[in-house]
Formats: sequence, C-alpha cells, structure tokens
Amino acid sequence: MLTQRRIALFWLPLAATWVMMAVEGPFVAALIARLANATENLAAFGVALAFAMLVEAPIIMIMSAATALVSGRASFVALRRFTAVLNAAVTGWMGLLLVPTVFRFVAQDVVALPEGVARLAHGALVVMLPWPAAIGYRRFYQGVLIRFNQTRRVALGTVVRLVSMALAGGGLFLLSPLPGATVGGAALAVGVVAEAVASRIMAAGAVRTLRAGPDGESLSQGEIGRFYLPLALTSVLTLGVNPVVTFFVSHARLALPSLAVLPVVGTLGFIFRAPAIAFQEVGIALLEESADGFAALRSFAVRLGVTLTVALGLLAGTPLAGVWLTGVAGLEPSLASFSVVPLGLLVLMPLVEAVLALQRATLVVRRRTRLVTVSTLLEVAVLTLTLTLSVFGLSAVGAVAAAVAIVAGRAAASLFLVPATGLVRRF
Repeated sequence: MLTQRRIALFWLPLAATWVMMAVEGPFVAALIARLANATENLAAFGVALAFAMLVEAPIIMIMSAATALVSGRASFVALRRFTAVLNAAVTGWMGLLLVPTVFRFVAQDVVALPEGVARLAHGALVVMLPWPAAIGYRRFYQGVLIRFNQTRRVALGTVVRLVSMALAGGGLFLLSPLPGATVGGAALAVGVVAEAVASRIMAAGAVRTLRAGPDGESLSQGEIGRFYLPLALTSVLTLGVNPVVTFFVSHARLALPSLAVLPVVGTLGFIFRAPAIAFQEVGIALLEESADGFAALRSFAVRLGVTLTVALGLLAGTPLAGVWLTGVAGLEPSLASFSVVPLGLLVLMPLVEAVLALQRATLVVRRRTRLVTVSTLLEVAVLTLTLTLSVFGLSAVGAVAAAVAIVAGRAAASLFLVPATGLVRRF
C-alpha cells in the first residue's frame, strides 16, 4: 500500500531539486538588479530566458519519458539515441535564432522590443548556446536515476548546478564589464552544463545495471516519437507562452517596468510552484509501481498544493513581500511596489500546479499523452484570449494582465483534465 510517508520520502529530493532550481532565478535577477542599467538588463534577461526556454521546450519532457519508458537495456539505448538527435535539433534551432538578422526580426519586428533591450537580450542568448543540449542530456539521466529510485542523486546534481552558477555569476559580477543580462545568461549556462556532467557521473551505476541486464521492452524510434511528440508539443506550448506574454506586455500600459518586474515576480512565484511541479515525476514513478496508489497520490497533491498556496499568500499579502522584492531581489522601491499586485494574483498557481502534475502523470502512465497536449492547447488559447482582452480591450497594465492570463490558462487546463483523469473518483 502506498502511504503518505512513502510518497513524501520519494518526493522530497525532487522537490528540493526544483526549489534549488527556482532559487537560481532570484539570485541571478538580484545580481542584475545591482549592476548598471538594471531596468533594461532585467527586461532583456527576462526576454532572453523566455526565448531560451522556448528553444529547450522540445527536450524538457525527456525526463518524464525516461522515467516512464526506460525498463531495460534496449529501451535505454533507444531513448538515449532519441535524446541525442533531439539535442542536436534544439541546438541548431538556437543557433538559427542567434543569427543577427533573424534575432532582430523576431525581437524587434515581431515582439516589438525596444532596440536597447533587444541588443542586450541577444548578448545573453549568445552565451546560453550550450543551454538546450545540456538540459536534454541531464534530464535524460535524471529520468534514469528516478526510475532507479535514486532521487537523492538528482538533488545532489542540482547542488552542483547552484554552486557552479553562483561561482560563475559572482565572479562575473565582481570582475567582468559585461552587461547584467549577459552575466545572468552566462551564470545559468555554466550551472546547467555542470549539472549535466554531474548527472551522467551519478547515473553511472544505473547505466551499468541497464547494460548488463536483460534487453526488456524493445522500442523503435517511431514508437518513442509517437509517445513523446505530444509531450514535446506540450512543453513547446507551455514555454511558448513566454514570448507570447512578452509580446502582449510590450504593447500594454507601463511596458518597460512590466517587462522588468515579470522575471522577478515569476521567479519568486516559481519557488512556491516548484515543489508541486516536481510531483509529476513522483506520480509517474509510483503509479508505474502500483496503479492502486492514485488515491494516496491525489491526497498528497491536494495537501501539497494548498500548503504552498497559503505560504505564497502569506508572503504576497504581508510586508514580507516588500522585504523580498527590495532587500533580496534588489528592486528599486518603485519597481517593488509595482510588483505587489501581479505577485498577489499568482497566489493560486501552486495549488493548480500540484493538481495538474498528478493529472499529467496519470496520463503519461496510461500512455494517453495526446490529452496532455490538448489541455495545453486550451491553456494557451485561454491565456492568449485573456491577454488580448486585457491589453487591447481594457488597456490593463502589462504585468497585471500577464498574471491574470497565466492563472486563467493553467486553471482551464486542469479543469479540462478532470473527467479524463478521474480526479474526483478512484483510479
């Protein structure tokens, strides 16, 4: 029988991993906020990160795929080959985006960024070229570690990432004349590459076991592709909303301060969402062990989501918000005040995220990944419609419109999956 204690012990290292990853955003933003031209560089870093995450989107779900599919030597080799091809593709896409004429068209003609912000964002993206392939490489081996119940090693890899990122960011902050956005991009890239190397080293034992064991289930590249394509599309759609949000915010009232505070507000909110996001791999791994554990996982997910939402609400609704935004994030008082409302609007996100993580895990285990994509399409549609009405219909402030749209879209996706995943009944 799957107990709450068993779930918690499996989840804690993965939650720690995601929380540590969430901390790197505020750390980098705090460095940028203390360098010259902070507002423009914060805006540029947010844009560069949005583009980088969109490029890496097709590879992100490879951890869920590895957790679900790697069961023997044959499936390991097949999925590793699939990952390598996908890594090459996303790196090529990143290189194409970095071509100056292409980037100017996308950033200035399509997204309508100010020229100075676009130039700084391009510099940040250049140093992040290794980012997408490193993400794919380490997420594949993290999935293998999760499959072998070695979640503590996943967390240890993230410690390596944070230490490497902090050393690189701190060194560039103190010694380099580079713009803040470039400093932030370089720090993130160094951290991810270091984590990828550490993940491979820590997965060596699991890899030896797989290679020495039976072939197990044989998977063709076509079979993996049919399973993975909906997951990849889900990530592309999910992370693709970042440039969409940037586009609408660029056309909204108070565009520049909105672009400047969104990375800070988003990364703070992500700290509280991160433990819930980690629950997806927990659900996949434990449901693979026993389908009878759905009720226990559902109970854990709801309690987790409520706890995180209350914690974020206490921060957003008290003077602690100002302490964080000015003292930790390093925002000027005017930008800190400007951030309070959008931060408060994101309070429900951790609860929605926890429920959605369990729903997606359930569908992955059932091999019904297309429904995950459909729900994400609905999320993007609701988000885009909300932004359109808010920005062009109501002339809303950009940061406020973005926060409302993000919550509305994610909630719509979760509600859509309720009947398909049996959230209100037994698995």
